[in-house]
Amino acid sequence: MLAERPVPVATEVWIVLFLLGTAASLAGSYVLVTRLERLGERAGMSEALLGMLAALAADAPEITSAVVALSHGQAAVGAGVVLGSNVFNLAALLGLGALVAGRIGLHRKVVLLSGTVAAWVAFVCLLTVLGAFDPVAGLVLVALVLGPYLVVLGPGPTRLAALRIPNSWTRWLASAVHEEAADLDDTVTARRGTWRDAVVAVVMLVVVVVASTLMEAGGTTLGTRFGVADIITGGLVLAVVTSLPNAVAAVYLAARGRGAAVLSTALNSNAINIAVGLLLPASITGIGPRTGQGILVAAWYAGLTVLALGFAYRNRALIRRHGVVIIGGYLLFVAALIASTFAGRVSPVVALVPAVAIGIISILMLIGQPGDPVVQVRAVRGAWRGSAALCLAVAAVDAATGHRLILMALLAFGPCFALLTGRWRRTAATGVLALALGVMLGVPDEVFATEIQYVSLAAIAAAALSATAGAVVIERRRTT
Repeated sequence: MLAERPVPVATEVWIVLFLLGTAASLAGSYVLVTRLERLGERAGMSEALLGMLAALAADAPEITSAVVALSHGQAAVGAGVVLGSNVFNLAALLGLGALVAGRIGLHRKVVLLSGTVAAWVAFVCLLTVLGAFDPVAGLVLVALVLGPYLVVLGPGPTRLAALRIPNSWTRWLASAVHEEAADLDDTVTARRGTWRDAVVAVVMLVVVVVASTLMEAGGTTLGTRFGVADIITGGLVLAVVTSLPNAVAAVYLAARGRGAAVLSTALNSNAINIAVGLLLPASITGIGPRTGQGILVAAWYAGLTVLALGFAYRNRALIRRHGVVIIGGYLLFVAALIASTFAGRVSPVVALVPAVAIGIISILMLIGQPGDPVVQVRAVRGAWRGSAALCLAVAAVDAATGHRLILMALLAFGPCFALLTGRWRRTAATGVLALALGVMLGVPDEVFATEIQYVSLAAIAAAALSATAGAVVIERRRTT
């Protein structure tokens, strides 16, 4: 008698299971955050440490998804969830927050304290992905910095004097922790927890683990059936979905002017993701083979971290233009990751052109003095010329590679960067240039008057119209 073959689950059922798992995971993590905050309040934790505890609970979906994927041998999905969500966090929490709020005011001591830890974790992660050392060594290096950071946050500024460190360090750390706690004071307002909160926290932790496991299984199964690469499934789809609660919370805090809380949420969340969601399980299961796409994601995570911290420290704030650059960097990262996946490898062009473009624009913004009218005019001209140069560079590379590598859609980022000028005419002119180049590139790409060209031109037009509309708003606010 022949054994019956298992009946495969229909794609429609997997879609429903994925959506249900996502909803349950995000809702459970929200309840888990509130209960852990109450228990932390009962334990007498400082406001800053409570914020770290809240970040850990909010990261439960991506951490669980990553651990499940790594345990199943799906290294690309597991690492992609963590690293991709970190890149998305920088764009959504800091970039979008600055764009919505207009300005996120920050103290330099807060930027230095949390930023030093964040940059260290990001570069240790990059070196681990590159294979410079194994995950165990990476975890130890992260713990050497993250551990003392938690110790500093734990006692609160009034009890730092008890630590055996120089008095000058104590005063500086007390001031930095106080400034961070002052911003978190109104955002972490939990009441004292009870045994009921502990029971609910345990139940919600189980719900998050089960739901995230279902979400990861649904995402990877659907990705396989639709022919989506694992790094795309983990680094873009699951990464974005699991990071949505943090993004919504950060935009809300930014709109309320809670700069330190926004920065702490983004950087602490990313540090926890790396330590608990990637390096800790990878120390047991291994991080998998080194891939070009994995290195690309890790490099963009480290680069955007340094970029955001540079803007924050230089200007003591993140403003709309910084938000545009950070979000533009994330979009370039997405385009580079998709392009490298379709090409089957990370070419030097895909790896370097977007990064160099972001780097040049960032340097121009960092070297200018915001209050100097002459520098402002030069910055406007420089940003406009830079956007035009970006379009021409993309077109030149696209034409040189021909149909082997179609980069036409990357022209959409030209008008996005022209938005940095805050001048709608210059932004619109860059949009026209990008559209004209897109039409001409149809010939060397061998896609003239095809669906690929029409879709690319539609994306360029949408980006140009959106950027021009944004520039109109910025210019009107400047003149009123």
